[in-house]
Amino acid sequence: MPDVVFSVDQSKSMRDQSVPGHNRWHPDIPPAVTIKPGSDIRVECKEWTDGQIGNNDSANDVRDVDLSHAHMLSGPIAVEGAEPGDLLVVDILDLGPVPQAQGPNCGEGWGYSGIFAKINGGGFLTDYFPDAYKAIWDFRGQECTSRHVPGVRYTGITHPGLFGTAPSPDMLARWNAREQALIDTDPDRVPPLALPPLTDGVLGGTADGDLLAKIGQEGARTVPPRENGGNHDIKNFTRGSRVFYPVYVNGGLLSGGDLHFSQGDGEINFCGAIEMGGYIDFHVDLIKGGMETYGITTNPVFMPGRVEPRYSEWLTFIGISVDHRDDTNHYMDATLAYRNACLNAIEYLKKWGYTGEQAYLILGTSPIEGRIGGVVDLPNACCSVFLPTEIFDVDIRPGGQGPQFQDRGQVAVTS
Repeated sequence: MPDVVFSVDQSKSMRDQSVPGHNRWHPDIPPAVTIKPGSDIRVECKEWTDGQIGNNDSANDVRDVDLSHAHMLSGPIAVEGAEPGDLLVVDILDLGPVPQAQGPNCGEGWGYSGIFAKINGGGFLTDYFPDAYKAIWDFRGQECTSRHVPGVRYTGITHPGLFGTAPSPDMLARWNAREQALIDTDPDRVPPLALPPLTDGVLGGTADGDLLAKIGQEGARTVPPRENGGNHDIKNFTRGSRVFYPVYVNGGLLSGGDLHFSQGDGEINFCGAIEMGGYIDFHVDLIKGGMETYGITTNPVFMPGRVEPRYSEWLTFIGISVDHRDDTNHYMDATLAYRNACLNAIEYLKKWGYTGEQAYLILGTSPIEGRIGGVVDLPNACCSVFLPTEIFDVDIRPGGQGPQFQDRGQVAVTS
């Protein structure tokens, strides 16, 4: 087994670890450990909310989750000799849920997915599903099932939702300026257009006092992806993948977490993947001057691994850039087109007895494929959702006697 360079006691908050992680991006967060290029390492991770979500039948915890604590990241990990302009080469060797019994902790045999309330972040379809819901998923080897979404079983494509390097001071300042400018265009919007720095709930590794206050005042929230990597939520970041991360500060300062057992393209529920605590094994190396050599100056590049579920039959739903609620045409809006493809899939699954919330969570957690069909045929962009039919316990394809409706209960709701 690789050396464990960042250890997590799953029964404790990230704040109470012997070496705590962090929940903001900032160049001054002290490294938790320093490694040499060419090292094989293991990083243990808490689930992203730091244990706020329980294995129960109520969605009150999803409704009330405090996002000032998110995401709980393991690290930073400094790499000897890494300097601005280099590339970190990160090979994902292995990853999985919490590997041994540690009580009722997320990742030890179970994970969760949730639909966030519109007032607390929302999701891709928040105007259609404005309230909070939750489903618990049980793991058995590579497969997962849920008591809240019966009739489906699928193989997970396990991956980290979030990893990245630290930004430089100049890059951090540019992030904050441009995101505040976006917020200022509609400062009262619900959900907000972006999340500015927040001193509440800040965790900066071993930083305290004035340095911790500075991290809270300046540190970027971890919710979006940015030039350093961050919250990509790309399901194909799995075993065998190689990621090339730009280096913006000395040491690179690699951090991450937000491990997922399974997810569809887009993680459309916001908390749409099956979230878990667990571990991830890396090989880490360095390409000196790699950013200039390969033109990788903003955003990582990655080579996906060969590990993924094998499904052979798909039902594909199509969407175009028209808001059908008021029959308004939007010009080449691929986001709207993908949203419509998802809504079309949900309406179809409702004919088989799934509630809208259950269908929404199926699209967020199962290995759906999201694709852009066209962004040149004005005025309508076209996107599609490929749903594997083999994950269902009945044949959901059109034909035969038509949809066979079954009462499949409901996901966990709020009181």
